[in-house]
Amino acid sequence: MGFNIGKYEFNSEEQFEDKFAALHTEDSEGNLIPDFRFEVIKLGYQVVQEGTYDDEGKVITPAVFGNKYHVDAFWRDLEDHPYGWKTYSVDIETEGLHGFVGLSYLKHKF
Repeated sequence: MGFNIGKYEFNSEEQFEDKFAALHTEDSEGNLIPDFRFEVIKLGYQVVQEGTYDDEGKVITPAVFGNKYHVDAFWRDLEDHPYGWKTYSVDIETEGLHGFVGLSYLKHKF
């Protein structure tokens, strides 16, 4: 099947953590075992307005962050987003801020 890359915006980091945990099964010792092969990179809250600083590095105007929690995901052998993730997927027209080992998001997105 191959692989796909997805970019996602969650309403909070906690919501992401819940969705991430749901991609795993807990074994008898309490360890989380992934249900399939994937890699998720947490990008966090994105800067929407850069801060300004003086020559000594003191904040003049603090940075402003967006209210969505961003992650990128590399999915192996899936035909579509995992259950519960498609709602949070975003389709951007560029490669974005992050890439997986030089792989093109635009060529490998769902």
